[in-house]
Amino acid sequence: AGQWVKTFCPVPLHAGTSWRCVILFMPRVRLEAFSDNSGKLQLSLQEIIEWLTAKDEELSEQLPIGGDVGAVQHQREFHQAFMEDVKSRGPYIYSVLESAQTFLVQHPFQEPEETLPDVSPRRRMLNVSRSVWKQANVASDLWEKLTARCVDRHRHMERTLERLLQIQATMEELAVALEQAEGVRDAWEPVGDLFIDSLQDHIDATKLFKEELSQVKEGMKHINDLAHQLAISDVHLSMENARALEHLNNRWKLLQGSIEERLKQLQDAHRDFGPGSQHFLSSSVQIPWERAISPNKVPYYINHQAQTTCWDHPKMTELYQALADLNNIRFSAYRTAMKLRHVQKALRLDLLKLSSLVDVFREQELQHAEHVMDVVEVIHALTSLYEKLEEERSVLINIPLCVDMCLNWLLNVYDSGRNGKMRVLSFKMSLVILCNADIQEKYKCKQVCGPGGLTDQKHLSLLLHEAIQIPRQLGEVAAFGGSNVEPSVRSCFRMAPGKSAIEVSHFLEWMGLEPQSVVWLPVLHRVTVAETANHQARCYICKQCPIKGFRYRSLKQFNVDICQTCFLTGRTTKGKKLHYPIMEYYTPTTSGEKMRDFAKTLKNKFRSKQYFSKHPQRGYLPVQSVLEVESSETPCSSPRLPHADTHSRIEHFASRLAEMENQNCSFFTDSLSPDESLVLQGEYRRLKWKHEEAAASPQLLESGPGSPAGQQDQELLAEARILRQHKTRLETRMQILEDHNKQLESQLCRLRELLLQGGTRTGKSGPSALVS
Repeated sequence: AGQWVKTFCPVPLHAGTSWRCVILFMPRVRLEAFSDNSGKLQLSLQEIIEWLTAKDEELSEQLPIGGDVGAVQHQREFHQAFMEDVKSRGPYIYSVLESAQTFLVQHPFQEPEETLPDVSPRRRMLNVSRSVWKQANVASDLWEKLTARCVDRHRHMERTLERLLQIQATMEELAVALEQAEGVRDAWEPVGDLFIDSLQDHIDATKLFKEELSQVKEGMKHINDLAHQLAISDVHLSMENARALEHLNNRWKLLQGSIEERLKQLQDAHRDFGPGSQHFLSSSVQIPWERAISPNKVPYYINHQAQTTCWDHPKMTELYQALADLNNIRFSAYRTAMKLRHVQKALRLDLLKLSSLVDVFREQELQHAEHVMDVVEVIHALTSLYEKLEEERSVLINIPLCVDMCLNWLLNVYDSGRNGKMRVLSFKMSLVILCNADIQEKYKCKQVCGPGGLTDQKHLSLLLHEAIQIPRQLGEVAAFGGSNVEPSVRSCFRMAPGKSAIEVSHFLEWMGLEPQSVVWLPVLHRVTVAETANHQARCYICKQCPIKGFRYRSLKQFNVDICQTCFLTGRTTKGKKLHYPIMEYYTPTTSGEKMRDFAKTLKNKFRSKQYFSKHPQRGYLPVQSVLEVESSETPCSSPRLPHADTHSRIEHFASRLAEMENQNCSFFTDSLSPDESLVLQGEYRRLKWKHEEAAASPQLLESGPGSPAGQQDQELLAEARILRQHKTRLETRMQILEDHNKQLESQLCRLRELLLQGGTRTGKSGPSALVS
């Protein structure tokens, strides 16, 4: 103690003052010892603060993490060394901080309750403690911050290195996959060099190839996501990696574009040139004609020489012109049948068997009659049909021409508005009617029957409606009761009174009566059979021998036979005209038939003209259809055109006049041509002159056995009256038709003007002139 006093007491101590001196200098000694310890601690803390600050700055000055594996690995090694340096300093820093904590525990720096002067030792000790506490906090914060930054940078480097390694590996895999895919692409043959039959196979192969590249697509997406994640974390790929990734993306885009373009070319080629396309139909026309297709796939035809377009095929136009030559046939049923026979031969459907037709319906899955077919489906079915026909018949058929002509005819009949749609029933019905089969087999071809082989009125209406469209397209529908099929349906259901559905037997019985609405169909079959018939007889009018085709024998006069040309065109000998029953033959007659006709002729010899006028013969089952409202069950074959109402009115007037003729027991069912009207007028003048002559010279009139001259005079007057009435009806009917024809011509001119105006704006978007 004495030594310690000597050391720290600057004033010499005397005996009397030693203890007092110790008491006086004791706080000072404590302060100096405190200052010595705190000074060393503060120096250590300051040193740590400066070192940590320097390391923090050094860490901040490190370069950003690189964008390639090599750079990141080098930076990671450098950072690991940096972390080792920091880590090695850790024990010292922890010890100093522990010393500071111990110091602060021993010397807390809470403010005293009493106020101390600034120069007092205790105030100085409090200030030192506060300084140590601040330095210790700063050093601790810097240490925690530095270690956290080191760990964060280390983790960032590890994540970056992992992603870069993934990017590098994925780019290598994608480069190989793209190289292989590009090899496949480069091996593709040009679409123009491919066979048409192989187009679908190439389409399927291209789609499969596209699906196989789904892994490449996922890889490209993954690698771009990794690059995006690195960019978000402020790591940018190196120039080399960025260029490699951009190159891969460009190659992938080019490959995708090539695949899509290839697929589009193949699909376009398959659509334009494939089995279901219409390209092969382009050969159906010759220069200067060109076959074009409207947006709804309906074909039309361009005449580059005349600079016009029309809906009808050039050959179809020629066919219609040839059909116009048949208008001199007097009887509508025969006129319609012979026109259909020309159509049947032109479409080569006279070679088609019903069994082959049914097979094609089954192959094309045309089982639902009310479904709708588009033009492409119709073409596909017709192509299969004619290919089958060519194979079975072993004959050379111009398939493109036949398909195009048949399509044209079907559209004219069932889609005059050219919407590009028709019902399956329409398609099947028309082909069954014109195919080569027995008429009974056609009647039995079940198309609208339901369960149990029965059909109701609605489905029978559909069937008859589709059938009546055929003569309607030929302009002959008025003679067959018009377009309203409800009377025909009721007539058929009279075969099964009180029943809501009829059986096949009822339908066959009704069709055997040859109802007015479909009488043209059995006549068509008789025309077909009569084409090969040769009759060993001489025509009474033109002297043709033998008679070919139909043979008409008079059942009033012996040995009077007429050929079909003379009979159907109304040709007669001078001053002679047939007013008596006629027997038609479309096959050579047998001895039994000759004896039967002889007996009938002998019997008719004793019958007067009045008897035949009271007992007219009718070769069909009449159907009352005048002034009836068409049922809502009757479907509309196609949307109405602007002039459809006019056509309906013409048809209505014609139907009414035809019914009036039937009510007056008129035998005239011929066309309303001007030539016929002139013939009737001439016949009327001849009868009038004959009547006047008979009135002036009654003794010159021929008198039949047992019939006075007055009776013949009455017959002549009655016949003249009938002819006069018929002439008036014909003139009225012709005037109506002429008026409506003028209206149609006016509307057609306006339509042409509109189409021409539209054609100047849209080019070849559609027909500019319609050929009806």
